Amino acid sequence: MKTNTIKSFLTITLAMFIISVAIYFFLIPSGVITGSVTGLAMVLAKITSLSISTLTFVINALLLILGIVLIGKEFGAKTIYASLLLPLFLAVFERIYPNNISLTQNAVFDMATYILILAFGQTILFRVNASSGGTDIIAKIVNKYTHMDLGKACTLVGLLICTTSLIVYDIGALVVGALATLANGQAVDYFIDGFNKKKKICILSKEYEVIQDYIMNTLRRGVTLYSAKGGYDKTEHTELVTIMATNEYKKLLYYLQESDIEAFVTVSTVNEVIGTWNNKKRVEKLKINLKTSQSRMSFYFEYIKIDRDKSTFKSHRDFDSEIEMTFKHF
Repeated sequence: MKTNTIKSFLTITLAMFIISVAIYFFLIPSGVITGSVTGLAMVLAKITSLSISTLTFVINALLLILGIVLIGKEFGAKTIYASLLLPLFLAVFERIYPNNISLTQNAVFDMATYILILAFGQTILFRVNASSGGTDIIAKIVNKYTHMDLGKACTLVGLLICTTSLIVYDIGALVVGALATLANGQAVDYFIDGFNKKKKICILSKEYEVIQDYIMNTLRRGVTLYSAKGGYDKTEHTELVTIMATNEYKKLLYYLQESDIEAFVTVSTVNEVIGTWNNKKRVEKLKINLKTSQSRMSFYFEYIKIDRDKSTFKSHRDFDSEIEMTFKHF
């Protein structure tokens, strides 16, 4: 549990560094107001004496309270951490690289680079149940209560913020910002779908037991066996069907090639897997819990048997109540 928590926060740190790079080196030099808290901060910075990093911190703080109340403490804790990192990274960049000029010398290239890098960072955060704060919090709330795709929710919230650019910029800035926001929403959905996609592999082979052993004991994935009959020669076969990540699929293909196993393999892409697919880490824990539970059950059944033999229960109703109370200990 502690290891997973540390890993999550390290992942958040990496994601926020990526997002901060996108904002400072590509969004800010472009001068385009996108549908983000940073975009809103850029507008407010024009009409106030506050810096972009300070305004980003204040706006995020207000939205964080909303996120904790409506989404939950875990999401809130991770997002608080992420939100603190964003102004911190921006402040560091302001000191190290104060003359923030465009690296590409082209606003279009700046925006394209910003959108891709930002979407990648956002996707990493969403996968560990966190966000960068700001509009991502609102998007998460919309996603939770309306089941709208995260990318579409980001787009909806972003377009509303884009309209604030009219305060200090012209209509052209609004159009460019809106297009950038739409592109960002599409990129987020693209990266999320990419992370969720899996490979469904169907294998026909006389050595299916060897392949099954490799998949289950080395790759630690489940396998379903089906009986199949050849349409031409009516020969009976056993088909293996498994679902795994792309990197695991490559390992399987390499194993089949190196082992010189004769097999007929078909592969298809699965857009999403729902259920108990990714429970590899819980297998050993489940085995231990089952063993413990079986020991407890054996003990309790023995206990109930002895007490019943000694007639310690006044009636069957008392006996049933004792059983019910006993199983509450599991």
